[in-house]
Amino acid sequence: QVQLVESGGGLVQAGGSLRLSCAASGRTFSTHTMGWFRQAPGKEREFVADISWNGDVRHYKDNAKGRFTISRDNTKNTVYLQMYSLNVQDTAVYYCAVARSSGVTQLRYDYVYWGQGTQVTVSS
Repeated sequence: QVQLVESGGGLVQAGGSLRLSCAASGRTFSTHTMGWFRQAPGKEREFVADISWNGDVRHYKDNAKGRFTISRDNTKNTVYLQMYSLNVQDTAVYYCAVARSSGVTQLRYDYVYWGQGTQVTVSS
């Protein structure tokens, strides 16, 4: 059975940094696009970043570009999200996900495997 487990969330002050990890098990996803989404209370789940199977193509939401970096290690079946210069608007539950194919996509409906999320809280 496929399982994705996020880690690395926590409480940080504004301007701080966090590195999120997501380890997949049950299948090898070296040929699949992987991504990160987040959901704040009372809001819809939104796209944060994605990365193609070989790391050649990456996308970020506009207010994350330059602050967040997505990467992957296919030998470990793991995807990462390095976050710098965090602000209170980044507070949310962060989810990693695996797309059904190698095609890059920012649509949550194209992602078929999801982790249970890790809480990121940024204090002012």
